[in-house]
Amino acid sequence: MIKEVQLKKIAIEIIKGYGESETDASLVADCLVKADLRGISTHGTYLLIPIFDRLQAGMINIPTTIEVIKEKGSVTIIDGGNGLGQLAARRAMEISLQKAKDFGIAITSVKNTNNVSFLGYYTELASQRRMIGIAASNAAPSIAPWGSSESFTGTNPFSVSIPAKDRRPMILDMSSSVVARGKIRQAYRNKQPIPLGWALDSEGNPTTDPAEALKGTLQPIAGPKGSGLAIIIDILAGMLSGSQYGPEVKTFHKLEGATGVGVFCIAIDIEYFLDSEEFTSKVDCYIDSIKNLKKVKDVSEVYLPGEIEFLKEEKAKREGIDLSENTREKLNDILIKIGSKMRL
Repeated sequence: MIKEVQLKKIAIEIIKGYGESETDASLVADCLVKADLRGISTHGTYLLIPIFDRLQAGMINIPTTIEVIKEKGSVTIIDGGNGLGQLAARRAMEISLQKAKDFGIAITSVKNTNNVSFLGYYTELASQRRMIGIAASNAAPSIAPWGSSESFTGTNPFSVSIPAKDRRPMILDMSSSVVARGKIRQAYRNKQPIPLGWALDSEGNPTTDPAEALKGTLQPIAGPKGSGLAIIIDILAGMLSGSQYGPEVKTFHKLEGATGVGVFCIAIDIEYFLDSEEFTSKVDCYIDSIKNLKKVKDVSEVYLPGEIEFLKEEKAKREGIDLSENTREKLNDILIKIGSKMRL
């Protein structure tokens, strides 16, 4: 187990070693460590490893340079400069939050960026300011459109955050597939089988072998519904922003060139609809109503969107983060390569 403070110091040290400023390194580290705290290790400090590989191959630009390329009313488009996706997505949500105060609702699209980690991090920024946050991102092909056996869209995640008054915010954060592709990669690294129903092999057959799953496709949630969701997100996050989409998006985990990921972040100012105190109080009552519903047999708790991750975070803050030995070793190796004396 490793304490949050120590892991964040290590992450900042590595990101600074990659060429980012202290300020930007802290922002990226905050996102990655938050993912580890919430048990989303596939989107946590593990990502510092493929970032290092891409940096060595000249396929990512650090320090990250973000440019506003179009701005009209409540709509903004920024170019992520093929840099760190965490910085581009955060900037996008911050712009939307600022503009939502003037327009009630604002959207900022990002073109030409990379893996942003978990989207709930950015939508939560909105709930922290008593606003509603919405975000989505496209990704490299891993889902076959319904009826096809060939990957075309990514897992294309989507997140919405709803603020509450005295309760935790509700944060829906989900991929369009049954599981994120990172969980398949994690099972492959750990030499573990995957559950039936997660993926198909290259011939379109169900498989429990992560190696075959990585050659094949992921199963969309609810069949054609998940497939449709992935397609729509690809168009809104990729095509509409002027970024890559469909098979043009490259995976972040292989050295095939710039990924060309597209993202959008929306902020909604509740005050344009209802008094925020009234709204958040109603959300509290809504949460309590769900919690008090009659439960099915053998279920002790009805969990709200994001609640399990919040509970994991609270536990990890007390007991430490369970970082895999493989990730720990690789991060220590990177620390040596960047000339740091720090170690995990």
